Order: sequence, then structure tokens, then C-alpha cells
Amino acid sequence: MEHVAPATLNTHDHARQGGGSTTFPMMIITLLFFMWGLITSLNDVLIPHLKSIYTLTYVQAMLVQFCFFGAYFIVSLPAGMLIKRLGYQRGAVAGLVVAAIGCAMFYPASMGGYALFLLALFVLAGGITILQVSANPFVAALGAPATASSRLTLTQAFNSLGTAIAPALGGFLILSEGVPAVANIVKTKAEEAATVQGPYLVLAATLLAIAILFALVRLPKIVDAEESGAYTLDKKVTSHRHLVLGAIGIFLYVGGEVSIGSFLINFLGESNIAGMSHGAAANYVSFYWLGAMIGRFVGFGVMRYVSPGKALAFNSAASIVLLLTAIFSHGAVAMWAVIAVGLFNSIMFPTIFSMALYKLGPLTSQGSGILCMAIVGGALVPFAQGLLADTIGLQLSFFVPAACYTFILYYGLKYAGMYSDR
Repeated sequence: MEHVAPATLNTHDHARQGGGSTTFPMMIITLLFFMWGLITSLNDVLIPHLKSIYTLTYVQAMLVQFCFFGAYFIVSLPAGMLIKRLGYQRGAVAGLVVAAIGCAMFYPASMGGYALFLLALFVLAGGITILQVSANPFVAALGAPATASSRLTLTQAFNSLGTAIAPALGGFLILSEGVPAVANIVKTKAEEAATVQGPYLVLAATLLAIAILFALVRLPKIVDAEESGAYTLDKKVTSHRHLVLGAIGIFLYVGGEVSIGSFLINFLGESNIAGMSHGAAANYVSFYWLGAMIGRFVGFGVMRYVSPGKALAFNSAASIVLLLTAIFSHGAVAMWAVIAVGLFNSIMFPTIFSMALYKLGPLTSQGSGILCMAIVGGALVPFAQGLLADTIGLQLSFFVPAACYTFILYYGLKYAGMYSDR
């Protein structure tokens, strides 16, 4: 998933300090984008794993995403204040250390129960939130302003690569033996929970190593043009209807995208869909996220000729058709219909984000902050689908993301001619 932190649009002056090549710093920052894509997408493996171990309902299992994406909403503003105190480079180091602590907490959590897993996830996501607020501006600072867009495209491609690799990697490391038989769950619960220890301890060590590199490397000094009022809300900003509707669109898009990924392994395990073990199904979750990565490159070319609103409307309509196909069919048709939604997700986040900020002028940074807080949809929409899955069944619960894309279709059509005055 692509994320744009408030600081990205809140930094206007970048002063380069010192000389030398920017290649090594750019490599480190690109690695950061890869890591938080990988960590976020690992939740899609963690959810069915914990659900089977602790015999959770779907609503209870979705607390994973609730705690993870809830951290974005809760930590976002405090993270911005922390960055203003520490500076962007030290802020990034702090975010990496907090995220590493969250990963390390998976070791005691595997012996202490589901609540400790949720706490570890919240700490981990809090660290990633701090990291994003601080690291995003460096992409623009490491080179000429004219090529900043291409650098951001590169880093987001590696973010997508992380989301694509994580489910298959997590399936191999965590779900390789599949889900234990019901009769053996009590016997093997501790052993099954312990399978997360190794992967997350490796992630903790990797994040700490990157933190050391980030602390030692010489990076440009980033100066905020807005030293005051960056974290106060001007009432005028909410008078822009396209921003308010865009925030709802971001909320529903992130929620729909995350919700589909969260339920995909369990969906492919249904006897009338594919009857796969969780370990085998994890590989197909990678295809879902890989589709989003491929779609970004396709969308980059197509949107040179098609207005963003029309492209957004087309992709959301395609997603609705695919989800309805998955709901009312079975077997391979239903399986590939859900996976194909990833391809059409590709352009939605950046397109909604840019349309929502159109012509906000000096209110842009505040609008960006509102949109970033709307990422909390990733916490709440999966929760709603879980409630529906527990009451009417998993397959029919995909009406929830379909409804999300219906609003995005409306938003795309409503502002299809937004850039016609350019």
C-alpha cells in the first residue's frame, strides 16, 4: 500500500548540506519504503494464523488491522510534533527503533496470548508512522526538484515490491505446515504461536541495523517553511467539498484494499472456492499485491492520456464487477476475480490523494494531514467485514469492499473534469 505522510507536502524548502553522492542515502531510504511495505503486508498472513491458533471469530481476528491502522490515526499528529523537536533524520531513527521494539515484542507475545500480539502490532505501527512522517521528505531532498517525482515513483515501486513479497515469504516461514487439525490445536498452540518469533526477530534486527546506518549517513537538512500552525486545523480547509469527499474516499479505499487482503487467505481456504491450506493460499495473496505494483506502471502510462477522475471511475467500476463475480460464483472464477482487484487498486490512492488536494494552495499541508488520518479506514472497514462474515458468511461479506468502491466510483465521476482548466 502507498502512503503519503503529512510531512511530504509540509516541506517546501530543502537545503543541501555538504557534498558527495546521494546514491547511498537514496538506497537506505528506498530500503525503508521496502521494509514498511513488507511489514504491513505480513498482517495478511498473521491474521489467519492467529485466528486458527486462538480460535477467534472474524471480528476478533480483524483486531490485528484495527490496532495496526489505528496507530496511524492516533500516532500521526504526535509523530509530527516529535519530528519538529528532533528533526527529520533523528526522527527517522526514532521511528526505526520503535518499530524494531514492536517486532521484538512478538517474542514474548507468542508465549503470552493474543492481547500481547495486538500491543506489539500497535507499537510496530506507531514506529512506522513516525518513520513515514520523517522519511518521506528525504526523497524530494536527495536531488533536483525536477526529478523528485521519478524518485518517489522508484521508492513507491519498492514499497509495492515489499507488499508483494511479504505474503509468500510469511507463508513459507509462518504457515509452511498449514493450519493444524482442530483436534491438535490445544496441543500445538504454543508451537504454532512460536513460528512468528524467528521472522519478527529478524525484522527487529534489520530495522535496528537500518537505524544505525540512518544515524551515521550524512543527509540533507530539511527546513519546514511552516514553523507554526502546521498541526492546527483551519476551518476553511473543510469548506472544500472535493477534499472532504476525497478524505472519505481515502478512508474507504484503504479500508477496502486492506480488508480484501486480510480475508483472502481464509477465502481461498473455503471448500467452494479453492480449498487451499493457509500456507498455499499465502502465495496467491502475493499475486493480489503484485497486481497493484504492475498496475501502477500501467496506470502511469494510461493517465498521460486519460483524466484522473475517469481512470479512477473505470478502476473502481472494474473492482465492483470483480467483487460481485467473487460473491456470486465459485471455484477458480471467484478466486481469480478477488485477486484481480489488486490490479485495479493500483492508481486509486495517489489519484484520490492528488484530486483531493487540487487547488488548496496554502491549505495543502492541512489537507494532506486530514487525508493521512483517513488511512484509519484500514482499521475500521476490515472490522465491518469481519462482523458481516461472522453473521452471513465470508463470501457474502465481500459486499463491504464492493460498497467502498461504489463511493470511489461516484467520486471519480463527480470530478472527472477536474483538470480540464489546465
